[in-house]
Amino acid sequence: MKTNNKNKGSFRPFLSLMKATNPSYGRLIFALGLSVVTTLVSLLIPLLTKQLVDGFSMSSLSVKQISLIIIVFIVQAALSAYATYALGYNGQKIIAGLRELLWKKLVRLPVAYSDRNGSGEMISRMTNDTMVVKELITTHITGAITGIISVVGSIIILFVMNWRLTLLIFIVLPVAAAILVPIGKMMHSISKETQAETAKFTGILNQVLPEIRLVKASNAEEIEYGRGMKGISTLFKLGLKEARTQSLVGPIITLVLMGALVAVIGYGGMQVSSGAITAGSLVAFILYLFQIIMPMGQITVFFTQLQKSIGATDRIIDILNEEEEDLQAGKSLVDAKQMIAFNDVSFSYEEGAEILSHINLHIEQGKVTAIVGPSGSGKTTMFKLLERYYAPTQGTIEIGGQEISEFSLESWRKHIGYVSQESPLLAGTIKDNICYGLDRQVTESELQKAAEMAYALDFIEELPDAFETEVGERGLKLSGGQRQRIAIARALLRNPEILMLDEATSSLDSQSEQSVQMALERLMKGRTTIVIAHRLSTVVDADRLVFLENGVITGIGTHDELMETHALYREFAQQQLKINSELQKKA
Repeated sequence: MKTNNKNKGSFRPFLSLMKATNPSYGRLIFALGLSVVTTLVSLLIPLLTKQLVDGFSMSSLSVKQISLIIIVFIVQAALSAYATYALGYNGQKIIAGLRELLWKKLVRLPVAYSDRNGSGEMISRMTNDTMVVKELITTHITGAITGIISVVGSIIILFVMNWRLTLLIFIVLPVAAAILVPIGKMMHSISKETQAETAKFTGILNQVLPEIRLVKASNAEEIEYGRGMKGISTLFKLGLKEARTQSLVGPIITLVLMGALVAVIGYGGMQVSSGAITAGSLVAFILYLFQIIMPMGQITVFFTQLQKSIGATDRIIDILNEEEEDLQAGKSLVDAKQMIAFNDVSFSYEEGAEILSHINLHIEQGKVTAIVGPSGSGKTTMFKLLERYYAPTQGTIEIGGQEISEFSLESWRKHIGYVSQESPLLAGTIKDNICYGLDRQVTESELQKAAEMAYALDFIEELPDAFETEVGERGLKLSGGQRQRIAIARALLRNPEILMLDEATSSLDSQSEQSVQMALERLMKGRTTIVIAHRLSTVVDADRLVFLENGVITGIGTHDELMETHALYREFAQQQLKINSELQKKA
């Protein structure tokens, strides 16, 4: 959905967003109508009380009169309970629809969006902002509508009963409004600041808790404790400001109510003694006064909450307005066993900071092409372009003579198997992770064969629950080598024509590396394989090596060819091989 910036902070985008959740208008109108009926029934209670007081004597009490009062009370309570539930149900349905819209958008946004925005902020939008909107719909809208009806209905009845006494109340109400409206504005300002700080604090939690092992290994507990405490302290101070502001509302309403009561009782008492009104009318007046003053607090809270919800809505709409990836747009790629070509490809994440410059490269089908070079030379960026997380700022990437952008993202990525340096796993079982992303049922024999080919079956079967073993958050219950082999099994099960390896053995010990390397050799067989190599020893036997330096290809050939013709590669290789030799001696 789209909204103009000039509409930001207005009520219109909020209504548009609620409409986008496809609420049940019939149920919503019924629930609101029920609340209105409940409020109207409650307006009868002071009138019945008036009759009871005016005609009060033990002899005048009748079963019919008492029964009517009891029935009105019971009906009012029952209708109120059902109306509250009905509105709560509708509110929850709307919020569920809103969260569905937001979640659907978040999982379909391109990687570039995630790179620009922290995951903590996105989590805050999904949880905190939707909760603010939920509170408005399920609680405060009802209170405001019934409160307005209660105030208007009570004032009309009071004018009919005694307009002079009613005017006395109108002296008090503007005073209450003059005090409560500025307080509402203060609450709005504090609430917006609190939401922003909550998003920041959520971001800190999301950064630190998943990397708690790094924190402990770096003895950084005190540093992170300090960062967290800064956020906690800021939220505490904002909470105190909010509490101080809210603490004014109750006493002010009480003060206004007491002032109005004193005025009504004083002036009303004089009119009762003069016979202008009855004692029952004075009691009814006092009861209606409560039905005017008490909802004023609800209405004030509603407008405060409305401002918070409009702010939250603006942030949600910002996300919903982001352009998402269309996975189906384009034709289907049937055969990926073809040559891949980079044709004069340049790329920059930000204007003026070019990461890749005029890359021309042919990646032959069924061969192993290794991309080597110093850190920061653009190797990982080439992978991001191949996976279509980003599009080249200049030039084209083709497969079989056709631009890869012509094919749908879903069909393109279906042909790619990716094994990264870390090979993160999702919380769940080993089986869930091996089968992750497949749109078909995997048989037990397929699962076991993939695990066996990845040299993972032995260690999986040694686990108490075998394939049903829970791997923990991000797979941290397993070793690095075990995670890598599960990632390789996943790639084998996908049976991709194009294989992308981001130095899949660089962080492993020698024993794990040997097992993973054997699994990779099986995986690479007959596939177009592109390898990012940080350690040269793992790719010296590649069919072709591409030396990348500061985003520019400065050499292409076999290891032996580059050793002869490329001085920087020769220096790079000698340094790498020397380090590996020293490490092997120490081992």
